[in-house]
Amino acid sequence: MPLSNNVILKLNEITSQVSDKKNLSEEDEYLIKDTFNKILENGGSYDVDEIESWFENEGSWHNKLAIIRITNISHYVQTRFWQNPKKLRLISDHDDSGCS
Repeated sequence: MPLSNNVILKLNEITSQVSDKKNLSEEDEYLIKDTFNKILENGGSYDVDEIESWFENEGSWHNKLAIIRITNISHYVQTRFWQNPKKLRLISDHDDSGCS
């Protein structure tokens, strides 16, 4: 699935905010996790392989280990997001409006 414009904008934000693209700091990793969380919380979605491909082709990311780290973070965040029980909605046996 191709990345949406919103996801690409968020990836560009990561690129512009990470100053050392060879060595990600703890702050960088926090920013990256937060960015992927925001994508998912706002109803967006992404394919992890597309994330990796985007960073490989973006132009300013030359360190393969940094790209792999970002890809791993995106996968971790996505997996945790979908496994979070808060995301599941329970349907009650009765209609809250009082209608039967």
